[in-house]
Amino acid sequence: MFAFLKASSPIPRIDASRTDVEYRKLRWRVFAGVFIGYAAYYLIRKNFSLAIPYLIDEYGYTKADLGIVGVALSLAYGFSKFIMGNVSDRSNPKYFITLGLLGSACVSLFFGLVPGVLASIPFMVVLGALNGWFQGMGYPPGAKTMTNWFSKSERGGWWSWWNISHNLGGGLIGPLALLGLAIFGAWQSLFYLPALIAIVLAFIIFFLMRDTPESEGLPPVDEWKGEKVIEKVESAHTLSSMDIFRKYIMYNKFLWAIAIANVFVYFIRYGIIDWAPTYLKEVKHFTVDKQSWAYFLYEYAGIFGMLASGYLSDHVFKGHRAPPMLLFLVGVLIAILVYWKNPAGNPLVDNICLVAIGFLIYGPVMMIGLQAADLAPRVATGTATGLTGLFGYLLGSASAGWVMGKLVDLYGWDGGFYALIAACVLGFIFIAYTLFYKPNQA
Repeated sequence: MFAFLKASSPIPRIDASRTDVEYRKLRWRVFAGVFIGYAAYYLIRKNFSLAIPYLIDEYGYTKADLGIVGVALSLAYGFSKFIMGNVSDRSNPKYFITLGLLGSACVSLFFGLVPGVLASIPFMVVLGALNGWFQGMGYPPGAKTMTNWFSKSERGGWWSWWNISHNLGGGLIGPLALLGLAIFGAWQSLFYLPALIAIVLAFIIFFLMRDTPESEGLPPVDEWKGEKVIEKVESAHTLSSMDIFRKYIMYNKFLWAIAIANVFVYFIRYGIIDWAPTYLKEVKHFTVDKQSWAYFLYEYAGIFGMLASGYLSDHVFKGHRAPPMLLFLVGVLIAILVYWKNPAGNPLVDNICLVAIGFLIYGPVMMIGLQAADLAPRVATGTATGLTGLFGYLLGSASAGWVMGKLVDLYGWDGGFYALIAACVLGFIFIAYTLFYKPNQA
């Protein structure tokens, strides 16, 4: 590992009279850093999707041609989230998250500014994979930072607020596309305008971020909050990447259960949103504008779902993450059944169902990463959350596109909905298994 990436060493503690003031000040700075950072990553995550219509018109590509680029990004992202998550556990998140963002921004600049790149599918596939790899460097160091600076009893609320950053960042891609067209008059600005903004934000993030409280002369967050410490705090300097995996991941059956559950949660998330426009058009006879509004409502309802699930886990279930996830999945199942069986000609009910599904499914989407962080010590947070991300993206989101499409081709839309129902049931079972988890039990 490069020397500058290594985790910071603890320094002597500051005077106790200054601890509270410094802790509160630095926590807000660090939170601002990871919030802006994760939102910035999403500015340059999916802008290729908006460029697809222009690429088809200008270069004559088929949808299948351009779909390969998206697959390359998703696969690279899934592997990177796990592999680089493991590396991030021994790194300073201040440098790690900034480096990944700058790398992703450079790839986006190549897409938009280098002649000939957009005329070559192989070039775009390579760049898409590179972007996915750099994107995988965003979530794990952010998760590590959240566990270092926020204790378990309060983490649900803070974590949910942090996670809405990706909805906000992703939601800005559309307005930025319009702004780029107005300023530059070129659709390639879809790539380079968000990239330039991300580069500026990278320097802001670098200024705001910090490593651990101990590296700032502060006590561990559990000690500062007066909470019972249930884990032995180990140093990233004394463990190798393989040590972390073997000791805290390999034999942690509850972590593997939540990772498998994430496959089904992501299948539902993307099985609904990826196919909603087609289903609403073919079966419910929605117009294009109504499809767009339904898509918007689904995504932004998720913001409130994440906040609600975080609040419930902290204040109602006292730090237990599985119960709210199970409640939300039951609600998802009911909303899917109504969405499926609601006859054509009642768009209000369909929109209500999509809002309900978006609100409810984003609770488990957010909470699985949080529970993974709870199931491993802080020194293994990046690896633990990376494992759930690997399963979710590699198996869940990828299969949502192909498996759902194949089932609909073979058995009609009923086949697709049976798969969604099965995913709800299987996700419920694997999450319910974690109810048996007790601290220090693997």
